[in-house]
Parts: sequence; C-alpha cells; structure tokens
Amino acid sequence: MNWEQLLSVKRTGQPVRPRTEHDRTQFQRDYDRLIFSSPFRRMQDKTQVFPLPGSIFVHNRLTHSLEVASVGRSLGNNISKFLKEKLNVTTPLVEELGAVTAAACLAHDMGNPPFGHSGEKAISIFFKNGEGAKYVDVIDNAQIVSDFTDFEGNANALRLLTHQFTGRRNGGFGLTYTTLASIIKYPYPSGMAGKKKYGYFKTEERVFLQIADELGLPVDKSDSRVFARHPLVFLVEAADDICYQLMDIEDAHKLGILSFSDTRTLFLSFFDSHEDSSQLRLIQDVEKEVTDTNELLAFMRALVIGKVVGEVTDIFIKNHDNILNGSFNSSLIKKLGAVSYHAMEQCKVAGRQTIYVHPSVVEVEIAGFKILGTLLKEFCSAVMNPGDYYSSLLLPFIPQQFRVDDSAPVYKKIQTVLDFVSSMTDVYALDLYRKINGMGLSDKRVL
Repeated sequence: MNWEQLLSVKRTGQPVRPRTEHDRTQFQRDYDRLIFSSPFRRMQDKTQVFPLPGSIFVHNRLTHSLEVASVGRSLGNNISKFLKEKLNVTTPLVEELGAVTAAACLAHDMGNPPFGHSGEKAISIFFKNGEGAKYVDVIDNAQIVSDFTDFEGNANALRLLTHQFTGRRNGGFGLTYTTLASIIKYPYPSGMAGKKKYGYFKTEERVFLQIADELGLPVDKSDSRVFARHPLVFLVEAADDICYQLMDIEDAHKLGILSFSDTRTLFLSFFDSHEDSSQLRLIQDVEKEVTDTNELLAFMRALVIGKVVGEVTDIFIKNHDNILNGSFNSSLIKKLGAVSYHAMEQCKVAGRQTIYVHPSVVEVEIAGFKILGTLLKEFCSAVMNPGDYYSSLLLPFIPQQFRVDDSAPVYKKIQTVLDFVSSMTDVYALDLYRKINGMGLSDKRVL
C-alpha cells in the first residue's frame, strides 16, 4: 500500500468533479456531514454501557464518539507529521490525517443498535435461535443468513453510510473512500471460520470491493475474501480502545461502582515510578490543591490518555512498514509498553469483574433482549404478511426510507426491519415496545 493511493477524496455515489477551492477540506466536509446528520444525533440516546437517562450524566454513544474523535485527531496529526518529516510523503492530503481520522471516529459506532452490545446479541439470537429463524431458513444465500444470525454493528455502519435508502441520494452520505475505509476494522464478509466479527453485509459487498480497489488494499494470499486493513483503521481502533477503557472506569466511579481509591490506583498504574516521575510529581501537586475527587480523577485520566497516545504513535511509526504491507495483525494497544499494557489489562479486569456485571448494566441487557426481541417479532411478521389487518397498523411506523415493495425477496424485507430497529434510540424502542403491548394507553376508560 502507498499513501498516495490510500488517501483519496473520491466519494461514494458521486462522480469525480473538478477540484474547486473550499474553506473546508474534503475530509473536514466528511466530519461536518456526519456531525450534522440525524443518525449521529440519535446516538445521544443510545447506551454506551450504563443506563440512560440518569441523575448522573454518564457517557452515551454520542459523547463517546466525540471523545474518540478527539483522540483520533491527535493520533492522525502525529502520524501526519511523521509521514511529512521522516518519510517525505508528498501528497497534500497527508496534511489531513487528523481530520480524516476524526471523521472516521465519529462514524465508527453509528451502526450500533439501541441498548449497546446487548442489542447486537439480541438481534443475532432472534434470528439464530428465536422466532426469526423461520425467516432465515428460507434464504438460500449463506452469507446473508450469517449477516442476520451474527448481526454486526460494524457492518451496519458501512450500510448506513453508503446505502441508497428509499428517496435518498445515491451513495448514502457520500463520504470519501478513505473515511469509509478507516472504519472497516474487519475487511472481510461474515461466516468466515475463526472470525467472530466482520466488516460488511452481503448487500454492501460491491461498495466494499470498490473502496478496496480504489485505495489499493491488498488481498490476503491465503484467502481472497480477506483484505488488509487501511492503515488509519489502526488509529481509529486505538482511539476507541483508549476512550472506552478509561471512560468506563471514570463513569463507574461517578456512579459509585468503583471507589475513589480503586479508580485512583488504576489510573496511577499507567505511570512508572522512574520513567514517569515528572508526571507523578505533577499529580501529587494537583492532589494538594484539588479536593473534588471527580476533578482529580479527570485530571489523572487526561494524563493517562496523553501518555498512551504518545506510546500508540510510536508503535504505529515503529510498525509502519509492516502496516503498509499488510503483515501487521495486531491492535496497537496490544503492543503498549509493559507498564501501560499491564495497566490497561487491569482496567479490563475491573470492567469484566465489577463494571459490566453490575446490576444497572445487566438490567440494560435484559431490557434490550426483551424490547428488541418483541419489536423484531412484530415487524418481521408485519412485512412478511402485509395484507393482515394487524400488519396494516404496524407498517406505518416504519419510515418511508426503509420500506420495500411487498414483492421484495424475504431477505430484503428482513433487512428493512433491521434498518428500522437498529436506527432506533433506546427511548424510542422502549416507547414503541410499550405501545405495541398496550402499555401506552391512558388508564381512563374509553367510552
């Protein structure tokens, strides 16, 4: 791979137009298209980990994505400087690595359904072992079946951003190929042995292959279905890993799930007593001044992010050649130095053993299974039996952009339900669930 080809301003669904002068660069325009879009705004009411809303404002999908974009921009700018000063990369687009990485970070979670990762599990189980199995049993394409039975938010993001929904423009958001490639963490289809996740649905195979061809992503020698990651994927992934690991710890403290002492210890474990002595002294000085525990932990967390961003930058630079030839097969976070790696692992342990098993988190998972299972059951039945009276009451709830003709094949009918349900916010899904179950009516008698 080479940076001259990897950085492209070609957009999905749009012809290449003569270059014109803009106050914003092409990748900045991607960022703006995303941040002003309805699907992005809806992430403010989608669960990150902890239930929403609450008396304490914890992270939702939107605030998480904004923070990931901030970290991603720093990483992109660092690598831009390296490519210009050390490798003499001449394409002017190398100046925009910060902008394109930030844009991809904004988009990385846009395909996630309501109720966090439990929403993905609820959808998969509905089609694998639930009532949805009867619909996928009649589909004769194994990859499409796998798309439903192993629903993947990453693949759904590519669909959301590129698919021409009814009444909408060709190419979806019309983002640049480089921004789109930067969110495809798993550049291969579903149903592959030994791979739990995947990057695109069968319906988006064509656009994925166009992106891979345009940007020169090489094919794996052992399997023609597997492509190398775009190098910026590693930066987006690292920014996501840094933010969700550290911010989940900070949120858990605010909610009283982790004590101040335990949270402080987790953050301090990122600093070596000798190599990071100046930062440890700075923390000690701030502790003498600041008595607000939330403020103190926020300061420590900021120092941790700065340290890890520096390490991740060095790791990318060290492995640059292997990343570009497609032989680097690890996340950047897994290559952290011993101190930071151990500290990050301790954060993961705290997540598994304390945070993600907390009743407030488990309650979200239970609600997600019940609510999404019911919505999928009712709306799949409605699109499969549009002539039924009850179906006629439900179908108007599906927005026009997601509707398909009654004569459409089964997989398209199921896909339109998934497009609808996965786009919902937590609150809307709960509200619609209540209405379907007759729980939204007034307790007054209807005369």
